[in-house]
Amino acid sequence: QVHLVESGGGLVQVGGSLRLSCVASGRTASTYGMGWFRQAPGKEREFVAANNWLNNTRYADSAKGRFTISRDNAQNMVYLQMNSLKPEDTAVYYCAASQVTGTAAPIRDYEYRYWGQGTQVTVSP
Repeated sequence: QVHLVESGGGLVQVGGSLRLSCVASGRTASTYGMGWFRQAPGKEREFVAANNWLNNTRYADSAKGRFTISRDNAQNMVYLQMNSLKPEDTAVYYCAASQVTGTAAPIRDYEYRYWGQGTQVTVSP
């Protein structure tokens, strides 16, 4: 079992930045991929960014150039640096851990076995 806890969400103005953090505990050696997803009110959960055991990264088109995912394996941490935030980035952001061992970072939610509780990000106009 892997337990994930996100932090760092909050209220920010348009154009601002936030850094989300996620700490993993438990059987973290089995987690090859880490990702961030988000869900806005009334919308389905969507992929944001992912990083895998080969340090390959993938981003949603909406995140490219603005968001950066990074990992600190020694601390069992994964981060999402979000810059140039827009109102449409408002959502609950979830950290997720995958046991998929492919060369590409997983981007489908069904590839992730463990999920955090989420942290709210609100971008005000």
